[in-house]
Amino acid sequence: MNYQTIRLTVRDDLAVLTLNRPDVMNALNTQMRAEITHAVKEAEKNARVLVMTGKGRAFCSGQDLGDGGSAANIDLERTLRDEYVPMLKAIFDCAIPTIAAVNGAAAGAGANLALACDVVIATESAVFLQAFARIGLIPDAGGTYWLPRQMGSAKAMGAALFAEPVTARQASDWGMIWEAVSDEEFADHWYGRAAKLAAGPTVAYSNAKKAIRGSFDNNLDEQLALEAHLQGECGETRDFKEGVLAFLEKRPARYEGR
Repeated sequence: MNYQTIRLTVRDDLAVLTLNRPDVMNALNTQMRAEITHAVKEAEKNARVLVMTGKGRAFCSGQDLGDGGSAANIDLERTLRDEYVPMLKAIFDCAIPTIAAVNGAAAGAGANLALACDVVIATESAVFLQAFARIGLIPDAGGTYWLPRQMGSAKAMGAALFAEPVTARQASDWGMIWEAVSDEEFADHWYGRAAKLAAGPTVAYSNAKKAIRGSFDNNLDEQLALEAHLQGECGETRDFKEGVLAFLEKRPARYEGR
């Protein structure tokens, strides 16, 4: 696909998907949602880690309310079902680790796009805003799913009802994101994190995602059985054998990703 609203680069097993509509703070329109969905699937096939970030001063300002005419005439249910769901599912179901490198404001659906990733690393000047109540809506794009799981029901409810900005530092302290880092260190930091994952044991990462997500629906016996099954798969990989050998030989492991 010839992308018009995003950029996708793949180098050294690391894919970087950059939201590229800085003139509208990377607001999501129909074309961008389709391109993100396509790019995530391409990255999954050609890389071992995917980073999503934004160009300019914002990560993503949410739904482009000017897309397709008057905002009041948008069929929100259809848009969410037919355009957002495939995009969010592509990110959530991605077999490789996904990182949201939040370089600035993440508002509305843009905040929840970031939270769909496995790990969120934000620059300290970034803010997260569930802006929906300001225009008479509820959090969407997975917001009612991610928020209570990542920051607890009390904080999620306050974020939804008051629609107030949450700083990157607050988001980190509340468990909403993985970490907030200084603006000066941000670019080097997220790249270093991503490079580490790109050189890591890919099957173990994929199975860790399955196990952690499965825990919300399982009782203890079911979760222990799932762990055993997934660990058995990891134990059959070359990377497990390499990891053990490297440990015994007191050297860095050289993982192949299988």
